[in-house]
Amino acid sequence: MARILVYNNDTNRMETYYRGESEAMPYITGRTLTVREFRGSSNSNVLWTEKRVMQAWNSQRYIFGAPIDVGFAFKRPYEGGHGNQSQHYAGTAFDVGQRMTSTQRNRLRTSAETSGVWSYVEPASLTPTWVHFDRRRGTPACSTGGYPLIRQGSRGAYVCIAQDDLNTLGYQTGGLDGVFGSKTYQAVIAYQRRAGLSVDGIIGCNTWRALQEAVVGTGRTSTTITS
Repeated sequence: MARILVYNNDTNRMETYYRGESEAMPYITGRTLTVREFRGSSNSNVLWTEKRVMQAWNSQRYIFGAPIDVGFAFKRPYEGGHGNQSQHYAGTAFDVGQRMTSTQRNRLRTSAETSGVWSYVEPASLTPTWVHFDRRRGTPACSTGGYPLIRQGSRGAYVCIAQDDLNTLGYQTGGLDGVFGSKTYQAVIAYQRRAGLSVDGIIGCNTWRALQEAVVGTGRTSTTITS
């Protein structure tokens, strides 16, 4: 049974669901994306995403009109598998179509590009044997792209990433809930001070880079929140 945190973009609230592996992800219609498919190779009991990402999947599945096999969707930062600011760590990206033919993948990629529901669809030159699309949110904190700036009062999947990083590094946020509250703020302050960063309690470009470089692919620690 997985605990699934979903940021509801309509209400600016975090929602919590408990679902079995064969059940549909929250907000998914017709069971076209199960918890197992979204989880992929992640071993985490806690998953997170955003409502509009699930809605984008619904639209894409409807437009494509056929099943879409998911090879890779979600990972927690400490599990690694992608670059330091991958949208997979936010639960907002999908790598799909690995078992499709080249013709089927090309049709799916064209469908995703013309659907208007994704923020980014990777070109075939970069992902020739699968199709990547994601529904990211906000303006990147770094000019080169990546995650948006977050601060006290922020909510969502990107806050989950920061809380996961901080707890894994031993800076306790008081939970893993996607809400940037006072305890998360104090954890950021403590981390920034220890890491030699500007101490402002805001996770912008430099703090994101430092956090992700310190955590991605390093494995779970004794202070990582696991349930």
